[in-house]
Amino acid sequence: MSEAATRWRDRVVAVLASAMVVACILWNIEAPTRLGVAILTQQYMALQLGLALTIAYLSYGFHGKETARVGWIDGTIAAVAFGVLIYAAWDFVWLLREQAYRPWQITMIGTVVTLAVMEGVRRRAGWMLFAIVGVFLVYALFADKVPGRLIGKELSPVRLVQYVGFDPNAVFSTPLAVGTIIVLLFVFFGKLLFAAGGGAFFTDLAMAATGRSRGGSAKISVVGSALFGSISGSAVSNVVTTGVVTIPLMERGGYSKRDAGAIEAVASTGGQLTPPIMGAAAFLMAEFLDISYFTVAGAALVPALLYYLSVFVQVDLIAGRDRIAPSDVDGLTVTQVLKEGWHFLIPFGVLLAALFWWRMDPADSALMSAVAIGLVSSLRAYRGQKLTLGTLGRTFVDTGTGMVDLILVVAAAGFVIGILNITGLGFALTLVLVDAVGSNAILLLGISAVICIVLGMGMPTSGVYVLLAALVAPSLVEAGITPIAAHLFILYFGMMSMITPPVALAAFAAATITKEDALGTAVAAMRVGWAAFILPFVFVATPAILMEAGWAGILLNTALAGIGVIAVTAGIVGFWGRRLTALPRLGFVALGWLSLPLGFLPAAEALHIPAALAATALAAILRGAAPFKSNRTETGRRQT
Repeated sequence: MSEAATRWRDRVVAVLASAMVVACILWNIEAPTRLGVAILTQQYMALQLGLALTIAYLSYGFHGKETARVGWIDGTIAAVAFGVLIYAAWDFVWLLREQAYRPWQITMIGTVVTLAVMEGVRRRAGWMLFAIVGVFLVYALFADKVPGRLIGKELSPVRLVQYVGFDPNAVFSTPLAVGTIIVLLFVFFGKLLFAAGGGAFFTDLAMAATGRSRGGSAKISVVGSALFGSISGSAVSNVVTTGVVTIPLMERGGYSKRDAGAIEAVASTGGQLTPPIMGAAAFLMAEFLDISYFTVAGAALVPALLYYLSVFVQVDLIAGRDRIAPSDVDGLTVTQVLKEGWHFLIPFGVLLAALFWWRMDPADSALMSAVAIGLVSSLRAYRGQKLTLGTLGRTFVDTGTGMVDLILVVAAAGFVIGILNITGLGFALTLVLVDAVGSNAILLLGISAVICIVLGMGMPTSGVYVLLAALVAPSLVEAGITPIAAHLFILYFGMMSMITPPVALAAFAAATITKEDALGTAVAAMRVGWAAFILPFVFVATPAILMEAGWAGILLNTALAGIGVIAVTAGIVGFWGRRLTALPRLGFVALGWLSLPLGFLPAAEALHIPAALAATALAAILRGAAPFKSNRTETGRRQT
């Protein structure tokens, strides 16, 4: 491809990507309705899917890498996908009315959508998701021949592609709707924020707030990644965005390469579990459970705080144990950072007020916040970075191209949901799993956790959640677990695949920055993020952690969980005011474990409060017996 052809291709991609954002904005301000035009949601989704598929095949080659040359095969696929889905968007009402008669047009649309989405998923999401969805497609073709309780309805290849590639209960269902209507606007909000200097503001704020404390370089990573990750849609992008700053800072501060990469991976992954956005999973969860976004965010708040409490305490204790110096933060103070970047608080205030005070729809809240960013950032700069017409235009393009992978993933997840519905496999899987473990809730949760980690490997947040919500969550709910607890459980363990070998994408991304062994970094990340593997069991056993109790119960159980997390962390690190010998470490782990409100065993409930008091007493005794050293004195040797 000549240089002129490449420029032409880039212009086409820029126009299509910008059109995705413009279409989303127009849809959310109800422009068609205001103009007197009736458009179905499926028509809008077909347009967005067509734009995403066209961008994917124009931008990425057979091996999934960005390419400067568009081959004739990819160009043909892009043109066919675009044309077919534009036709589907234009004539969807007639097609829907004639669906019962199975016209050839629906067969054509279904075939193109199924093949184009599957190949797009293989290129962009990898072989894992491709294989999972492929297994379901093959099962659907032979479901009537499967022996035992997993037998399903007979489907011909034509009927299958007509259903999964066109039906509103399959590809054009909830996941694609949430992705193209809500998530796209939040991605636009995030892109605008960082184009205006919000990323630098968050990093500077984290540095100023924690940099001068013991292990400040790692605390900067924890706080900065939590702030960035709570609005970022990807744990991996969180790692590569904040990690290029925080990982070298941790290494200079005295953390080993392996620990630095592990801390960044765990801190970045936690952002996907932290309100307000949670990698867009919060909005999907609200739609799946038919509850308000406010309820989802409220339920996720305490577990997220406990997650970051564990990580924060661990990096502090590692710094004390290894005498790691405070960071050099170039004289930054919180006051100085806020004085220069206070305007970034306005769009966040608008977002939180719209979501939690005015109880507006998430899409409307994101749109209002994006407008607020545009207004304040066009008037004020942060460290010379300001939103201009040029950067605004690039933000439209970056948002559209950044949404391509997510749209492909949720479209493929729609295939799975459709197959579960039409074959009856969803009910059968739930019945088989529940019957296999009987009434043993712990065994069911353990098996489900392993399934979530395996299925979540190599997949983005929203794709992980949608797939697990269809496959695993129903069996947990059938076993008596509350729906919100079941869905948060699968989200946590789905995200733990980001730091769990063999496909720990967040840890591997961090390892590419540290130039350290990827598998070793993933193992270290599991140690740093140990609490994330336990907290889901805690909030399933104790709904008060999810705000499903009175305030007395919420505060008591949160305090017990916090004491348990701190005590176990101290035992794992082996430091509490001084290096600990084997006996105190074992004491901390045992008492901390007993403090955690894991109410599966009634006999254990009576031990939570005494164990928490004993752990607190042990901490006080060890701290009192430790030789006093100031942070500066203790860390001075390592700095030298």
